[in-house]
Amino acid sequence: MSDSIKEIVGTIAPETLHPHLASVLLLSGIAIVAMIAYFVTKGVLMMFEKVILRSPTDWDDDMLNPRLMRAVSQLAPALVVSWLLPQTFADSPASVKWIDVVTSLYILWAIVRIVVIIIDNLYKALLRRDNLKAYAITGIFQMFKLIMIGIGVIIAVSILIGKTPIAILTALGASAAVLSLVFKDTILGLVAGIQLTANKMLQRGDWIAMPNRDLNGEVIDVSLTTVKVRNWDNSVTTVPPYSLITDSFRNYRPMQISGGRRVDRSIYIDINTVRLISDDELSRLCEDGLVPDDNGDDVRNRRGGNVNLRLLRDYLEWYLRTHPEVNADMTLMVRQMAPTQSGLPVQLYFFIRETAWVKYEHIQADIFDYVYAVVRKFGLAIFQTPSGTDISGRGLL
Repeated sequence: MSDSIKEIVGTIAPETLHPHLASVLLLSGIAIVAMIAYFVTKGVLMMFEKVILRSPTDWDDDMLNPRLMRAVSQLAPALVVSWLLPQTFADSPASVKWIDVVTSLYILWAIVRIVVIIIDNLYKALLRRDNLKAYAITGIFQMFKLIMIGIGVIIAVSILIGKTPIAILTALGASAAVLSLVFKDTILGLVAGIQLTANKMLQRGDWIAMPNRDLNGEVIDVSLTTVKVRNWDNSVTTVPPYSLITDSFRNYRPMQISGGRRVDRSIYIDINTVRLISDDELSRLCEDGLVPDDNGDDVRNRRGGNVNLRLLRDYLEWYLRTHPEVNADMTLMVRQMAPTQSGLPVQLYFFIRETAWVKYEHIQADIFDYVYAVVRKFGLAIFQTPSGTDISGRGLL
């Protein structure tokens, strides 16, 4: 091969030519060959790209996209120059040393760029899969890109100073303390991102809350150094991933996938309205369907009579258990709490099947609308601090 190249060199630049003119002609010839290699490679890749676009699958469209094809085609002329240059100027290597260094750096840059593009394309292809969309894989792919760029920088420095990459790494080892300080956030973010992903502590789309950082909203991005959360007021809070490891945060994803969202609310009964009810009142409640059928006989035979508050608690518990929007398989109770100066609290503790915020609030409001309305049927009254209408209605103004 070298003999053939020498013959071609002798044809292009015979010995009778001036040395500088011969060098210009040889470099021009190498440049022409490099351009031909570029256009040939580009043409082949364009045909290959058309075949890919016609394929029924999507992953190859992401992996072998036009951006990658352009990067590969730009590598071809550099390889031609790197191969032809030393053989063409074999008699005077010092004269083309700087061109060889530039070509080597260009090839290194092109290879690193191709690998980075492949990593980006793989990331996009994985995001198409529904089972991977939620996972915080952005940080992992950023880590791979960072490692690849770091390797490229080390090799580039070794080319420029004429040292081996091992020697560069040895020198960097002596300054590890300084590097760890400079890249502290990146290193901590890398470790925290791996922990968050491996332990499934955080995913894109999760609802999280960190009161100490005034953060309450949906995770929209998890990268190597930042976690972006869109708060419910549409502001965006950015926190470093390691703060989610060192500080505590609340993740509502388990609640959303559990099939029930908790309601824990109390109604305050005026203690003065708690009393025993007569048989006639009990019969009327039974007729109105406010005494569950399975408790009817027990209620009539209850020792000491029936207290209207007890009947209300029994009815509300039955009402919640039979409500179509309440998950009766989860904890459900209606209990009496310790009396306060604001009245006697009756706590309703249950779980609504719907976990979406707006629908959850509507269902909860409908339930308590009915609860407040049905309390009067039992001869009870809701306690509230006297207002202007309460005072004027009693003739105290």
